[in-house]
Amino acid sequence: MTPLLLAAALCVVWWPVTRTEHRLGNLRGAKARRASMPARVVAVVALPVGLAVGAGVAAGLSAALVAAGLLWQWHRTRRVRRRDQETTDLLLALSVMIAELSVGAPPAHACAAAARELHSSHGPSGAVAGGLTAMSGRAELGGDVLDRAPAGQPDLGDDASWRRIAVAWQMADRHGLPMIELLESVRSDLLERRQFAARTHAGLAGPRATAAVLAGLPVIGVLLGQLMGAEPLTVLLGSDLGGILLVVGTAMAMAGWMWAQRITDRAARR
Repeated sequence: MTPLLLAAALCVVWWPVTRTEHRLGNLRGAKARRASMPARVVAVVALPVGLAVGAGVAAGLSAALVAAGLLWQWHRTRRVRRRDQETTDLLLALSVMIAELSVGAPPAHACAAAARELHSSHGPSGAVAGGLTAMSGRAELGGDVLDRAPAGQPDLGDDASWRRIAVAWQMADRHGLPMIELLESVRSDLLERRQFAARTHAGLAGPRATAAVLAGLPVIGVLLGQLMGAEPLTVLLGSDLGGILLVVGTAMAMAGWMWAQRITDRAARR
């Protein structure tokens, strides 16, 4: 049962956190988040190596495939949460700028006020806060607010990009349009996109759960066979053909699960 225990430990280490745990992690700060990285390194390297030494090469390769799939899921979850956080920051910045502009503040002052609000909420590490700070500084110095996107920053097609404010600002300056109306249009568009994404994700909860269950059915079958005395682990770990079947079956299960995630993500993006 050692391979099963190691596989269970791998799943526990890489089990995705809930939204509540994610918010609590943000309250603890980046130092606490960095402290969890050694556990992930152990999950990626030590557990597959331990399975390869204790149960054979096939078990180690299967664990490595599972670890790769969970690593992909972890990066995907981080990317989605980062995008959601950027959308939230952008909506807050738009609300602050609209409020400042409605009382007669100049655009540069409204942009700086929005950046200060985001800095006080999330610190200086946010992409939206940093973009607004740079944009307000360029405007106060008489430069172009719509500067070229630096490396690593989202482009103009990103719905959660702070550069959408720069586009509205530039259009207002160039064509004499009221900036507050353009910013309200951007905020309305973001809110409608967020509501549509929330409804789509809720509708895709069933297919996602089905994909997860189908990916875990082979594991459940092996466990039931082991409890019934059929000794499937002996076949999978004790023979060359069984090892090949174990690796191929694990690869197919992980590929199917990842492909299902990509299909649902594509439907949600539409």
